[in-house]
Amino acid sequence: MTRIKEQLYQLCYEYLRSKEADLKKIIADAREASGNETKSSAGDKYETAREVLQQEINLNLGRLNELNKLRATLEHIIPSQEADVVLPGAVVVTNNGNFYIAISAGRLEVDGTKYFAISVASPIGAKLIGQTAGYSFELNGKKILIEKVH
Repeated sequence: MTRIKEQLYQLCYEYLRSKEADLKKIIADAREASGNETKSSAGDKYETAREVLQQEINLNLGRLNELNKLRATLEHIIPSQEADVVLPGAVVVTNNGNFYIAISAGRLEVDGTKYFAISVASPIGAKLIGQTAGYSFELNGKKILIEKVH
């Protein structure tokens, strides 16, 4: 199980690196476009276009900051740690799917098995955290039973 947890951990890091690269490209493109904007005889059109590009840059800088927070969250996880209680870094097997408690990175696959990387702040993550095998709860009308915690 440790190998699977380490692979899930690496997939979460790859997810963050990919998102970071995408955001940096968007920011660089917007900065370049802003620098290429030229004053026109239309007056306010120039200022409006530059302002829209600056807002896009600021929005994506904020997203980049959020990614850095996710990276910090991930860095606190020890993939080799085994636990009987659901903690960050745990793999949780339920009757409704497999979950990796880390960051919200969506669906991941290791050795043909699907896992959903979720954060403790997600609705299901909040229900799972601190629980052990045998615990059940209801979420969105579905009864979920924790079968195993690794």
